[in-house]
Amino acid sequence: MSHKLEDRMEELLGEDPRDAIAREGSEFDRQAGGRSGLILFGSGILGRRTLAGLQKGGIPVLAFCDNDARRWRTKVDGLEVLSPADAVHLHGQQAVFVVTIWPDAGGHPLEQITRQLSALGPATVVSVAFLYWKYPRLFLPYFCLNLPHRTLAQAAEVRACLSLWADARSREEFVAQLGWRLRMDFQNLSPRVTYKPYLPDEMFALSLGEVIVDCGAFDGDTLRDFLQERGEGFGHYHALEPDGQNFGKILSFLEAQPGGIRAKVSPRCLAVGSHAGEVCFDASGTAQSAMAESGVCVVPCARIDDLFPGSEPSYIKMDIEGAEEDALRGASQTIQSASPVLAICVYHRFDHLWKLPLLIRSFSDDYRFFLRPHADPFWDLVCYAVPKVRCIG
Repeated sequence: MSHKLEDRMEELLGEDPRDAIAREGSEFDRQAGGRSGLILFGSGILGRRTLAGLQKGGIPVLAFCDNDARRWRTKVDGLEVLSPADAVHLHGQQAVFVVTIWPDAGGHPLEQITRQLSALGPATVVSVAFLYWKYPRLFLPYFCLNLPHRTLAQAAEVRACLSLWADARSREEFVAQLGWRLRMDFQNLSPRVTYKPYLPDEMFALSLGEVIVDCGAFDGDTLRDFLQERGEGFGHYHALEPDGQNFGKILSFLEAQPGGIRAKVSPRCLAVGSHAGEVCFDASGTAQSAMAESGVCVVPCARIDDLFPGSEPSYIKMDIEGAEEDALRGASQTIQSASPVLAICVYHRFDHLWKLPLLIRSFSDDYRFFLRPHADPFWDLVCYAVPKVRCIG
């Protein structure tokens, strides 16, 4: 293992938690440089979420700013949307522009927007993450964004997890993800992999008898990718999706498939967890439908260990909006007895990056672990746990 990588991790984890707490509360104001007005650059999902939180906290916002000309001089959630030129002209001297867009395949919005606005006039630009640090009660946790001192409190587990990763690429991404969580450092994050999520060609090979359990099957997106890749070359595919609207889309897709495919795919409107019964669910018909105490729907929930008697899964995928830890506990017997390949999302909670690999390792020492990003900067980050006998190379 690279000493440089270990040194970087120790540098990140070595911060005094008291210093981290002070930094959390002051970093936004430091970067804002005394400017008090807020302009939210980006009026999409993240911008609207940020506006709602600020309004809840009684914190005024001057306007949205957006590169989408169709939104200029309109209102989003009651707030005016300005063009970049108008926003800088009207507010550049006194406002701070908060970038409410995450990095994506097109580049780094914070850097791009800073250059764009600075070319129009005086502009101070800050990442939304620092605003969330300043007002954690309004905004956090949000997926894997949380306060740095909370990561430092789990330093022992973080250190233990580093040794689990089977290749240099995984270890480098792991430390880079720590840098993002602790310092909002985007620079060292790896580019997304080129293959489709859950269908890697570098770690293991899919078999003709593969029995797949797709937890969080959404509208059948992974199923469609799998069929495009494999055709009928698999054993069986169990598509588990608790959101009724999404589940209906899976059924509609299957109705248009050949009989040979339909016979090999079993859709079930079902959540998975550590206990059988019913759970409250926030069914929005989107990719972010999730279990929630405030959910108005009640859906059946089962343990993977109880679902497939006599036909143990050989490949389990989980993208279930933060419920992965609970679902893994409900699959512990299957993991121990059948050693299925596991493709587990580790970006819905800040500590899933290390907690979930360590949890799998506590069930079985038969696995090698790989970490791969399928989007930027942390979206669709997947831990692949591959039985040693199935590893390529």
